[in-house]
Amino acid sequence: MILINVKFPVRADQADRWQELANKYAAQVHAEEGNLFFEWSRSVAEPDTWVCIEGFRDSEAGTAHVATTAFSDFVDQASDLVAAQPEIIYVDAPEVAGFGPMGEIQPRHH
Repeated sequence: MILINVKFPVRADQADRWQELANKYAAQVHAEEGNLFFEWSRSVAEPDTWVCIEGFRDSEAGTAHVATTAFSDFVDQASDLVAAQPEIIYVDAPEVAGFGPMGEIQPRHH
């Protein structure tokens, strides 16, 4: 699995445009054959920062993702909306297939 986390510092005056772009892009990435998951979140510490968490089946699926029109359109449009260069973490973890259960926390039944 390829795990990618990206922090996007978004210009405060472009928040509405970013939300629209983020929603559209998420739907497009979810439709890709090799996509395992794609999530957007807003940072609690930095409300103008959006965090993308995405997973792809393998490096071939990641390569195919970067070659899509959706990716190139997103990159082009995002460049007008970010306040600074995004930061990325890219991990190739072939032995992992996606999210698994967290052992330390389980629901309590009252």
